[in-house]
Amino acid sequence: MENSVGDTVQQHTCVFCMIAENQDKDTEIVKQDSELVCFRDINPAAPHHYLVVPKKHIVSCFSLFKEHVKLVERMAEMGRAVLQENGIVNPNDIRMGFHRPPYISVPHLHLHVLAPTSEITDDMAHKFTPGTMRFATEDLLRRTLVSGVDPDHYLMLTCIGGRGLSE
Repeated sequence: MENSVGDTVQQHTCVFCMIAENQDKDTEIVKQDSELVCFRDINPAAPHHYLVVPKKHIVSCFSLFKEHVKLVERMAEMGRAVLQENGIVNPNDIRMGFHRPPYISVPHLHLHVLAPTSEITDDMAHKFTPGTMRFATEDLLRRTLVSGVDPDHYLMLTCIGGRGLSE
């Protein structure tokens, strides 16, 4: 099982921790508050592709528990706010979600916020397909956490034919 909070060494080497601490001069923070930061993905899959990350180091969606539901909700709220500030208001053309280990490139919890989904590039579409082993929507993760089921166990089951809160 993963630790939800990284040690001091990890926090100083984690690129998302460095961005959250404003130590990465190459990354422009689009929006932030006391708990979260939002910035553009360096390899965008859509015209608007942002990452929302907690300032506190959390490894992945598999590190979350029921107590983290509000965090996931706040991450999604920030993502929607950034899209709205950029003129994206159609909720049917937005995709928000988390990659599941081992499909994460940076071991720091991050919500992908993509819009318009109708313009996700063909070569990247497989990385952001809901209901796959790779990608869990924000809604599915939140419902899984509310249910009190371990996300590691439950999210895997929903992808291999299990029943329950599937998308």
